[in-house]
This record gives sequence, C-alpha cells and structure tokens, in this order.
Amino acid sequence: MIPHSQSPELQAFASGFPLTLLHAGMTLLILMVGAGLYILLTPQREIALIREGNSAAALSLAGVLAGLAIPLAVSLTASTSVVEILIWGASTVVVQLLVFRVVDLILHGLPTRIQEGEMSAAVLLVGAKLASALILAAAVAG
Repeated sequence: MIPHSQSPELQAFASGFPLTLLHAGMTLLILMVGAGLYILLTPQREIALIREGNSAAALSLAGVLAGLAIPLAVSLTASTSVVEILIWGASTVVVQLLVFRVVDLILHGLPTRIQEGEMSAAVLLVGAKLASALILAAAVAG
C-alpha cells in the first residue's frame, strides 16, 4: 500500500500548485496593472467619482475589470508559460483601452458623460468591453 504522502495525486498537487500560484499571481498582477493603466489613461477619475457615489463610474470600472479578466482567465487555460500570460495580458490591456476610445468616438464625450453619472453611457461602455473581451477570449482559446 502506498502512503498518502506518496500518492500520485498528492505528488501532482505538490508539483503543480506552485506553478498554479505563479500563473494566477501573474494574471492578477496583469489585471491590477491593466486596470491601473486604464485609470491613469482615461480622463475621468473613476476612483474619486466612485467615492463620491457616481454609479456610472462604478459600472464603467467594473466593466473594465470584467473586460480584462475574461480574456486573462482564458489565457490561463491556453498558456503554458509566464511569458505567454504576459503576452496575452498586454494585448488584452491594449484592446480594452482601444475599446474605450472607440466608444468615446461613438458617444462623443464619454468621460464627461460618466463624470456626470450618465448610466446609459456607462452601460454601453460595459457592453462594448464585455463583447470585445468575449471575442478576445475566444481568439486566445483558438
């Protein structure tokens, strides 16, 4: 009889768990950096607006987080290394920043609309971010 500490399942866990933590940690770091870049590069200051009770800003930032997280999560299943996760993560961040610009071109004055609490603008932005995130995730999955 094999002792439990020597079982193949425990050995697989012991060897795979550190890699899982590394990949998940890298992905969370990319998520935080991506969200931080988004916050820095967009004209409105979401965190300050959220603290003031602006629901449109909160919804907009939630869309950013989900829009970044969906393809990043899929990249975890498609990637075999930290380098691949970084490549997909960088491309995800770039696409989400571009989506903001495209929606801003369509709505004219998106940052101002969000600052003023216009929920319809925030909802459209979130829809665009989620749609692009799902398409990007499918592309990453191949």
